[in-house]
Amino acid sequence: MIKLMPNTNRGGQVDTSAYSFAATEPIRTLHTSLAVYNETPLIKLNNIFIKDESQRFGLKAFKGLGGVWAIYKVISRELGLNNPPLEELFRRRKELSAMTFITTTDGNHGKGVSWAAGLFGCKSYVFMPRGTVEVRAQAVRDAGSATVEITDMTYDDCVKFTARLAEEKHWHLIQDTSWAGYEDIPAQIMLGYTTLAYEALRQMNYQRPTHIFLQAGVGSMAGAIAAVFAEVFKDNPPRITIVEPTEVACFYETMRIGDGQIHSATGNGQTMMAGLNCATPCELAWKILRRYAADTATITDDIAADAMKTLAAHGIISGESGCAGFALADAALNSSELRRALELDEHSIILVINTEGDTDPDNYLRLVGTSP
Repeated sequence: MIKLMPNTNRGGQVDTSAYSFAATEPIRTLHTSLAVYNETPLIKLNNIFIKDESQRFGLKAFKGLGGVWAIYKVISRELGLNNPPLEELFRRRKELSAMTFITTTDGNHGKGVSWAAGLFGCKSYVFMPRGTVEVRAQAVRDAGSATVEITDMTYDDCVKFTARLAEEKHWHLIQDTSWAGYEDIPAQIMLGYTTLAYEALRQMNYQRPTHIFLQAGVGSMAGAIAAVFAEVFKDNPPRITIVEPTEVACFYETMRIGDGQIHSATGNGQTMMAGLNCATPCELAWKILRRYAADTATITDDIAADAMKTLAAHGIISGESGCAGFALADAALNSSELRRALELDEHSIILVINTEGDTDPDNYLRLVGTSP
């Protein structure tokens, strides 16, 4: 089942200059200097372009882009340096070994933080909400330096817990959602995601997509991608639709109430789309999406499962959260009602992002029927 909710607060002015090609050059310089860097593929299925982040940094997800940039910025600040080359930081590993990073995650963000902290020789602690499967926790451990604990808390409560612990221990909180007084790190994480957007633009020869379908948990990735395309296509930005799980749909609830403020999801919180299981939008992301998102759509788990199978048939490994944008695009192209509602026609050019691969291999096998 798919439900749509228009954004009645759409409009206003948002400064997206921080997301310009020139402003984000230092981020791409860092990413491309990493030994594991490779540009992820852009795959075209009919009129849908799929940016496949399942192949990013060997982490099966895009989140390392934001995690490594944010941690790099914290380290640079602590050492009194301004965008130093990686070699300079690697020479100072003894100093870096005294630094500790902490975060809450449903899986992929924590994996990125663990990997990035380990890359620089730092310690990290990652706390995960109740319902997290052990294979996701082990993947975070395997990615880098993290000590990992699955808690009995909800995602939002776990975020509050790690924020308090970071303050008590004087550790560095690397969280991909923002709130009053905590905005710099989430902003850096969002900026880290611009690399995938500019890769996609170059791969599309800077052809303007008419529609972009972006899955959202807290919305930091969606906000960052929307900002890049708004900055590049100032006079005519693409039509943005947010995609969420039916039972954890905070942007849907925010748009339904329509007072311009953020609101938490009201569903039961149960979804296999673990990476999107976040009940409250990121304030920084909402400032951008309030301006540029035309609407939000909710999808049920069965629609996501069908999309995983469709992508697998085309050789694309997509996890439960990774397929959400494609799931909406595929469903819309097969429904005259959705096509009308989303303003799609035969000339539409759609961009989606496969944000993760088989981050839960057992569930992937169960849903798709074959291993990747």
